[in-house]
Amino acid sequence: MPLFRVSGESFERVAETTFTRERFQERQDLQRLLRADISVLGDDLMVVTQEFGEWEDSNRRIDLLCLDSQARLVVVELKRTDDGGHMELQAIRYAAMVSGMTFDQLASAHARYAGLDHPGAEAALLSFLGRENETDGALSDEVRIILVSGNFSREITTAVLWLNKQGLDITCHRMRPHRVGAELLVDIQQIIPLPEAADYETKLKAQRQEEKRVLSARREIFHRFWTQLIDRSRGTTSVVANRNPSNDHWLTGSIGRSGFAMNFVLNQNEASVECYISFGREKADQALAAFRALEAQKAAIETAFGGELIWQDLPGKLGCRISSRIAGGWRSPEEEWTDLQDRLIAEMVRLEQALRQPVAALRV
Repeated sequence: MPLFRVSGESFERVAETTFTRERFQERQDLQRLLRADISVLGDDLMVVTQEFGEWEDSNRRIDLLCLDSQARLVVVELKRTDDGGHMELQAIRYAAMVSGMTFDQLASAHARYAGLDHPGAEAALLSFLGRENETDGALSDEVRIILVSGNFSREITTAVLWLNKQGLDITCHRMRPHRVGAELLVDIQQIIPLPEAADYETKLKAQRQEEKRVLSARREIFHRFWTQLIDRSRGTTSVVANRNPSNDHWLTGSIGRSGFAMNFVLNQNEASVECYISFGREKADQALAAFRALEAQKAAIETAFGGELIWQDLPGKLGCRISSRIAGGWRSPEEEWTDLQDRLIAEMVRLEQALRQPVAALRV
């Protein structure tokens, strides 16, 4: 957005310039000014050191390494250009490099930067964090990134928006210089995320992290359940004898013919065994024909199974399903798993025996 100066009864546009035109340098000027007053990028920041590069096999240096009030390291990368170059990639590398930094190492870096002894540097860091002693000084395992540039290319803004969705914490601050006679003004604005949307973005991030945590825990449940079921099924049925445990809510087996999958399915409060018939997207008609041929033998198949089955031609899907459901699912207490697994295995044995000969005899 342009800047305007009120002149009489009208607005007078303030001429925009560039850092290059003003002969501003990244280190001597931008870095120096931000080092002196980092609050223009956030009022919860403390500059720990500048030009930090204490790692092996690399001569790269972080423009400013900061600490925020939540004990997170903050990598500040500066560019005076109008596109930002490849600063997001550089900053990600730097964030990875400092991610394992300890409080003691941070204090050592701050001591060298601020001209303090080690205890004095520790005290300064603890004072900023509002903590009393070194044992309270553990750093967060999260690292924030702040990108500061005259402007940002579409590539950078697109990459940052995507990276933030993946769980990173990157903000982009645009610094635009304006010339008013002999005076130089700088308009500093956070453009990603927009300040008014920052709280909303934080809530969305927390929600996504919780969803990932729940999904990870659920996949661990599925893996353990199917591992036990495969082991318990040995000697009873060969449907899943050579299968690896699944992290999903289903476990696929075989009845000995391509296109006919014998599946165990585990939902929240219900489980099932099924024969899912599918020959791929190009052969949906063939799958339906096979289903109809088996459905024509419904009475005999259900007699062999010993009960009613659920027959679904699944319009609009790529396949058809023949299944049987039982009570109990992944929300069942773990002490009830063995009973549920045994019932599923017994149900699969009945379904396999009822379908094996009719499936083998199909002419499709």
